[in-house]
Amino acid sequence: MDLTITPFTLQKRVPLTISRGTTASSVNLWVRIRAEGIEGWGEATPFSVGEGQSLRTAALVAELTALIPVVQTYHPLDRQRLAPLLAPLSTAARAAIDIALHDWVGKRAGLPLWQLWGLDLDAIPPTSVTIGISDPPTAAARVAQWQSQIGAKVFKVKLGSPLGIGADQAMFTAVQAAAPDGSFTVDANGGWDLEGAIAMADWLADRGVQHLEQPLAASNRGNFAALYGRSPLPIFADESCFTAQDIPALAPVVHGINIKLMKAGGLTAALGMIHTAQSYNLQIMYGCYSDSTLANSAMSHLAPYADSIDLDSHLNLLNDPFQGATLDAAGRLIPPHRPGLGISANNPPPSDAPVATTPSSIDRDR
Repeated sequence: MDLTITPFTLQKRVPLTISRGTTASSVNLWVRIRAEGIEGWGEATPFSVGEGQSLRTAALVAELTALIPVVQTYHPLDRQRLAPLLAPLSTAARAAIDIALHDWVGKRAGLPLWQLWGLDLDAIPPTSVTIGISDPPTAAARVAQWQSQIGAKVFKVKLGSPLGIGADQAMFTAVQAAAPDGSFTVDANGGWDLEGAIAMADWLADRGVQHLEQPLAASNRGNFAALYGRSPLPIFADESCFTAQDIPALAPVVHGINIKLMKAGGLTAALGMIHTAQSYNLQIMYGCYSDSTLANSAMSHLAPYADSIDLDSHLNLLNDPFQGATLDAAGRLIPPHRPGLGISANNPPPSDAPVATTPSSIDRDR
């Protein structure tokens, strides 16, 4: 099979601020595999989870470029033989290849992935939209923007402000006042200590928040048990939970996990996390980084498994190069009915010439 890697730049409509900083743009990779005249598409997104853990575009390019000559003798159906080659890659690079392989298989079968997996689209919950850390008037204005853009009713509020809990409470109060009929979850991205997390869990529960995501830093896992015993809100792990191997240790001290394609390593790994979480009776949510419609559409094919969904990054883009999953009137992200991922690309392609390619993969059949 042939492998092509193409970088493309995404610009956010509104920069997103969380406890670790602000992001306004991202350079992602469009990864394509080609065999038998069929092309499967994937995406690699650089991301950071704090505490020195980050993945940059240049590193992704290097990893995937080195893979190009290696995979030429393999076929997209050689999943077991390919696994040892992909195992050393970063999770985002592995995710891109895995997504593309799934897309290829779906196209070859002539069926969308959700149908190959036998899933029920009626089971998909609505996706939330994100309100980044800001001052109260800006946060309220962001709520209004989301309402105007897509009629949003489910909001994920980023807290953990460096200005402290008082700033968090003022911002959340403004957000809730701007959407009195909305439903809310909160994500602190590890921005609180144990004392602050307990206080905020009580305060947010009194205001009807549904769950609390990553209240403590991943390095502070020892305090998760204490918070679990005190919190009136369900606690979800994100930065503390990359893969299925992380779940057994977390299961006694959290109520759910956040699965993201880029940290998990693709759809195959996400399915493994889903089934592992189910075996521990944990709730399942999906999240994203600075992903385009391509990656979020890929995850939407697994949406019937989720209890809650936060796949909104593509909705905050000025220049999304792809079309795929669509929002219905209830705010649910519905995967395409076309084969594979069901993704199409805007014309022209999302960047200039590929940075790396095998000779025959320059033919860009869609």
